[in-house]
Amino acid sequence: MLYYIFYSLRDYWFGFNVFKYLTFRAAMASLTALLLSMIFGPIIIRWLKQVSFGQYIRKEHVENLYDITKHKQGTPTMGGVLIIFSIAVSTILWADILNIYVLMALGAFLFLGIVGFADDYIKVVKKRNLGLRANAKFLSQVFLALIIATFVMVYTPIPTTLNVPFIKFFSAELGLLYLVFVVIVITGASNAVNLTDGLDGLAIGCTIIAALAYTMLTYITGNFKFADYLNVFYLQGAGELSVFCASMVGAGLGFLWFNSYPATVFMGDTGSLALGGGLGVVAIFIKKELLLFLVGGIFVIEAISVLLQVIWFKATKKRLFLMSPIHHHFQLLGWPESKITIRFWIVAIILALLSLSTLKLQ
Repeated sequence: MLYYIFYSLRDYWFGFNVFKYLTFRAAMASLTALLLSMIFGPIIIRWLKQVSFGQYIRKEHVENLYDITKHKQGTPTMGGVLIIFSIAVSTILWADILNIYVLMALGAFLFLGIVGFADDYIKVVKKRNLGLRANAKFLSQVFLALIIATFVMVYTPIPTTLNVPFIKFFSAELGLLYLVFVVIVITGASNAVNLTDGLDGLAIGCTIIAALAYTMLTYITGNFKFADYLNVFYLQGAGELSVFCASMVGAGLGFLWFNSYPATVFMGDTGSLALGGGLGVVAIFIKKELLLFLVGGIFVIEAISVLLQVIWFKATKKRLFLMSPIHHHFQLLGWPESKITIRFWIVAIILALLSLSTLKLQ
């Protein structure tokens, strides 16, 4: 929005010329989201306490874990509203809000935020531990994914191919299977971040790292010279998504201020579903879908640990891990929560750097 207001005034003062630069607007969006999170964080946390939106710590079937985490009982949850507010406002302010890719990414982000809010509301207010019914949540994610896939196939020049990181000049046309592929990417990313949100600062820290990587990837995809030099897919207008991703970085840093150990607020499904889905949509638009599984490797590991636990238990009636997702396994091994979080961040940084290295291997 500010782009249209101030760039049109560049003839009156040369300083307004800076608004045409994506790097400037992305940096300002990140800073704006950070400041909004820091300013409104205490206000939202107080409100969540007043309305008794506190975390419920499940005891049934997880007695050992309950003993470790029971001190978190009553900590305000649904803090994802702070993340969503900060990202939405900063994106609207600093991005070209008429850009169709920004509109679709922001719309998908807000939609999943509403789904997550409904899930948290049922858990906290209605006292139903499992929240929104699994099939309702999944169908909502599938519905969104099909809209995104249809938009890509009908209204954009984005190819419906499968590109594999590290493998040069390989692409496979998916045809109608592209619909299934997009469903897997969006539901997988959204739910994987949700599963990771179990320790103070873990999910938001890994999200910041992934969003920072995609800030760079979206900028390159929308810049013809960089895309041509690095032999990556070029999409006109995709560079504006760097503003959205940068907003995610800033909002994440601001939220981490309150969510770091010991957390004074949790994001809940409100934040985790929206953040994961937002990253998934961006990855689809810039043709870096499979790379998301590497950039967000921690999320993938967490999701796979749950899947393996279920399969192993059904086959052997024994547990493969002490508990899943795998961060709880390390908790039950006696690792301090802060150590688990920081070590997972380190792995996330390594995976993000490895992902960026694929740009020279295209």
